[in-house]
Amino acid sequence: MSACDSILQGLNETLVYLEASVEDSVTHQVCISSVDMAAIRTWTGLSQAQFAKNIEVAKGGLLNWEHGRRW
Repeated sequence: MSACDSILQGLNETLVYLEASVEDSVTHQVCISSVDMAAIRTWTGLSQAQFAKNIEVAKGGLLNWEHGRRW
């Protein structure tokens, strides 16, 4: 599945969810206390640029995440 197909599928699933009645919907709430991205990146042995590329986020976004400025 291409990235475009995956995005389109996600958007279609969102529309189905938004159009469903409350009785037909199941919503899950996930609470994550914290994620130590710097520790995970260090464990992989990758640089910030390499790790950011692998998880498909901007290097600046990863830096903010590692410093606790963003989730």
